[in-house]
Amino acid sequence: MSDQSAKFVEGSTMRHILVMSGAGSVGLMALFVVDLIDMLFISMLGQVELAAAVGFAGTLVFFSTSISIGTSIAMGALVSKAIGAKQHQHAKQLTTSIMFTAVAISILVSGIMFTYIPELLQAIGAQGVAAERAEAYLRIILPSAPVIAVAMAAGAGLRAAGDAKRSMWATLAGGIVNAILDPIFIFGFGWNVEGAALASVFARFTVLFFSLYPLIKVHQLVARFNYSVWRSNLRLILAIAVPAIITNIATPIGNAIVTSSIAQFGENYVAGFAVIGRLTPVCFAVIFALSGAVGPIIGQNYGAERMDRVKETLNNSLIVTTAYTLAVCAILYFAQDLIVSMFSLQGDAQIIVAAFCTYVAISFIFNGAQFVANTSFNNLGKPLYSTALNLGKATLGTLPFVHFGALWFGALGVLYGQALGTVVFGIIAIIVLRKHISDLMAGSCAEQAQADPSITSVNSQPFCSHDAVLIDDVASTAEVAEEIAEKV
Repeated sequence: MSDQSAKFVEGSTMRHILVMSGAGSVGLMALFVVDLIDMLFISMLGQVELAAAVGFAGTLVFFSTSISIGTSIAMGALVSKAIGAKQHQHAKQLTTSIMFTAVAISILVSGIMFTYIPELLQAIGAQGVAAERAEAYLRIILPSAPVIAVAMAAGAGLRAAGDAKRSMWATLAGGIVNAILDPIFIFGFGWNVEGAALASVFARFTVLFFSLYPLIKVHQLVARFNYSVWRSNLRLILAIAVPAIITNIATPIGNAIVTSSIAQFGENYVAGFAVIGRLTPVCFAVIFALSGAVGPIIGQNYGAERMDRVKETLNNSLIVTTAYTLAVCAILYFAQDLIVSMFSLQGDAQIIVAAFCTYVAISFIFNGAQFVANTSFNNLGKPLYSTALNLGKATLGTLPFVHFGALWFGALGVLYGQALGTVVFGIIAIIVLRKHISDLMAGSCAEQAQADPSITSVNSQPFCSHDAVLIDDVASTAEVAEEIAEKV
């Protein structure tokens, strides 16, 4: 059996965060860059309806993928905790059970979506040629949803074991395959949006192979499927997966509300918003990767009962989120003219992209804060907290803000309203998380004081070793960079 030691319970938490998110963002960025290139190629065809079609289809694909993210969150939370508690056989059984659950849920959801594609597109405002082309795209890519569901769960299993490198290479391989096939299918064979969809299907199978193979052969974290074991684990899995799925589908629901709100102002705005939808994950890949990287670190330390390190991980994650977002916003501001010219955007499409680069992107600090809070709740046994916060953001934090934004400022007001809702719920998420971690630390200390009467109190409060945050040696920038490079 490979080394499954809990590597995150020792050493600098900042180093672990930077190494895991740095390696993870490379793989994610590869996939997101390919999505952006998809949009670039489609824009080069010179039909705004095709760009809008990919935007509409992307909203529904994001919904399907978000459900798979929910099951992968259960993988990261449960397997990392089992590894942290040195329950290796249980970790193997959980891995197999979660992947089986991911397939079952994905088949059900994608099957229902496939049946009602026209109705779903109509619900988010797609009409005419844009709706027809979006439907063609979805009929090719939706049947591959179970493939990416297992691939994402396996990638989460690799990260739970601390193997950010192989998780990165899996997504990087998928991105490379997609980038090679895109121009061949779109231009070479003249398949347009269908070509872009087919290239993505091949990429999904590539990610599946490169994530599942090392999980089985290198880490030996996959047990043989046993129906009775799966049944016994199912309640534990669903306790995290269902709230996580609801949490994650809240985001595409919010995006669908925004897309339909923008659609009423014309297809040029939708095309511009579609470019923003592809641009955002590329620019903020580190933030997306951070939410996946922080989960195993928190999970292992929670399993090892190191609440001091859980708190430290949260603080460091927020520092990284803020610093990175500010840097990206500066780049977007100065590069907005280049972005507009690259995608041949004109008129309304140009206006909405410029507004995002100038004013809206800064709100991602609070988006990142909520990502970190969500993954923390999932790994600290409170998945319903993240569910409530995300649903709140998708409804109370989106509908009224977007409605009044559109009423007062038109299409741009939709973006401004969404950004304002993001700020409000990002702040709420961090306040609630800090309160929960404080309660966990107080509970941990009270238990130790009860078990060991020799533990004294400080300022009339129970005091134990976990109350004092152990400050690890801060790694130098060169050491951190060297370790990220090693992972890559």
